[in-house]
Amino acid sequence: MSHMWSLLCFLIGISYAAEVCFNELGCFSDLPPWGGTEQRPVSVLPWQPDAIGTRFLLFTQKNRYYQAREDDEDWPQEMCKTMLKVENVNCIAVEWKKGVKTQYAQAANNARVLGAQVAFMIQFLKVNFTQTSDKFHIIGHSVGAHAAGDAGSRTPGLARITGLDPTEPYFQDTDVSVRLDTSDAAFVDVIHTDGSLGMSQSVGHVDFYPNGGELMPGCSANKGLPSSLDAIWEGTKRFDACNHARAYEYYSESLRKRQGFVAYPCPNKDSFAAGKCFPCGDDTCPQMGYYADRFNVTNGISETKYFLNTGSSEPFGREYPAIPWKWDLLTQGFGTLKPGRTYEMLIDAEVDIGEATEVRFRWNNHILNPLRPKYGASKVELQRGRDNQIVFFCGIERVAEDTIQHVLPC
Repeated sequence: MSHMWSLLCFLIGISYAAEVCFNELGCFSDLPPWGGTEQRPVSVLPWQPDAIGTRFLLFTQKNRYYQAREDDEDWPQEMCKTMLKVENVNCIAVEWKKGVKTQYAQAANNARVLGAQVAFMIQFLKVNFTQTSDKFHIIGHSVGAHAAGDAGSRTPGLARITGLDPTEPYFQDTDVSVRLDTSDAAFVDVIHTDGSLGMSQSVGHVDFYPNGGELMPGCSANKGLPSSLDAIWEGTKRFDACNHARAYEYYSESLRKRQGFVAYPCPNKDSFAAGKCFPCGDDTCPQMGYYADRFNVTNGISETKYFLNTGSSEPFGREYPAIPWKWDLLTQGFGTLKPGRTYEMLIDAEVDIGEATEVRFRWNNHILNPLRPKYGASKVELQRGRDNQIVFFCGIERVAEDTIQHVLPC
């Protein structure tokens, strides 16, 4: 298998000069669209590369471990280790914590230098190790997702960029040269997980909105004000990063659990929650995460958002069977069902249930009935969400309350 390179970039004093230049990295201006616009009101020049302190840590099959520094982010190095268990790749974790821990507008502009450094590293590897651009995949989180886009815009023919919850402030609705965009790589996939800090704007060939893309199960909503951004980035104000971090947690799990993140095309989160976007049509459901590039995007860019549910803790991935049931009679917590009618429900499972061979039905009633009636499911149609596979089950008996009915294939 040919070697692939994966570069992981994570969370990405005012000068009044109009431009600064850094040798092989090029020049950087604070003029529009980089500053002085509605989206980027503060004009800030990026720091010197030495002040940003970028480090490139190479992980290979023979070199899987580094002695992490106290201020290093955990996820890039951990993801490299996980990736090496799945693929024969060279994985580079990009650390630039010094350039991030500052006022937000400064960090957003320091990301431009980081993007240039990553692009320069790719060029170095191409020249010295006979590599080509289509062998590189950049994964960026938060401000780092836009740094990945900057690197891609400097690297013609780049294979792929994955944006993990790209930040909204100073990037949403900006010129495409400022933010992550489909022009930055042959394939750009984006995972949106934080409604308070991440972008809601679709910026990739495929954009995923797990759990609606705003509030993740197991996390609480952040209620910070825009004025708190600087304090959050400088580390002087507490910020619950649970929603923001879920993007790279989902991606990391997708390396190990390919079928757990099937996403469904849907116009909005409300339609998805109402069960209106199941099942998949022919090849219409991509896998969120590592295997997203197996999906063929019509006309190059998908104009559809993709939704899915996850769990509140690991394992996050879910399997979606949609089940139309036909009952003789049933009373459940959501109300009374009448004989002869068909009812539908959507369930998700923590594991891939594989081929279903039996459905088990049990009923109960909150009202004591001295007649001890028996009820049962007469027919169950199980439709798997990811591939539209349908299996029919037929019930031939009725059971007493709290007794399991075994419904077998017809």
